[in-house]
Amino acid sequence: MISPISPALQVRNLTMIFPAEREGLVALQDLSFSLAAQEFVCVLGPSGSGKTTLLRLLAGLLHPTSGEVVFSTNGNGQRAPRIGFVFQQANMMPWRTVLENITLPLELQGTPKEEAIQKAEELVALVGLQGFEHNWPRDLSGGMAQRVALARALIHDPDLLLLDEPFGSLDALTRDQMGAELLRIWQARRKTVLMVTHSISEALLLSDRVLVFTPRPGRVRLDLKVDLPRPRQEEIRYTSRFTELSRRLRRSIG
Repeated sequence: MISPISPALQVRNLTMIFPAEREGLVALQDLSFSLAAQEFVCVLGPSGSGKTTLLRLLAGLLHPTSGEVVFSTNGNGQRAPRIGFVFQQANMMPWRTVLENITLPLELQGTPKEEAIQKAEELVALVGLQGFEHNWPRDLSGGMAQRVALARALIHDPDLLLLDEPFGSLDALTRDQMGAELLRIWQARRKTVLMVTHSISEALLLSDRVLVFTPRPGRVRLDLKVDLPRPRQEEIRYTSRFTELSRRLRRSIG
């Protein structure tokens, strides 16, 4: 399904086949969808349906067997897109402090140190890590480490933010808290986001649309508009419309 609203990203007939001994493993097949600028879209689907493979293709970490990914920044000689990626694990460098982990992408770009630190301090405030700037990764909880990873992904002002089950390793209470925090951060920065999750409730709380993938090979089975009002609060989980949408998603996945 291609959105009629000036898309920031278009995925067109994307197929990904991984080599295998006898025949290739088809992870994604003829997958098409789009994201509008500043849209938050979640991807749900059974394990092995190609969700993480899709994110890696969009980030340029893999190359598709066929099909194409088109960013709005690619057209008319514009720059290559900036991609932010938050993985399931925070993947922090243990020998760098919180602030130093966040500034790393700008250091690699050659940004002056003072400018990099200023931007990192702004993001430390945004993600709620004030007072922990000089802590080592070993001193952080799982939720705090994911806040660092999110700040690091945002520091170079990405055109697209990719989130691969970023709270999957957290306990249920912390996961709910981090979902609410991510909602607050997105409402402040309004990035275009594609997030993989296995939580229907999380997807509905956060997103404008939810894409449900089929079992492998992954295709879009359902493209559901989430017509819940924004700004959203945790209490929206207990509304009748939230329950109705949850049931529809559960039926589609099952």
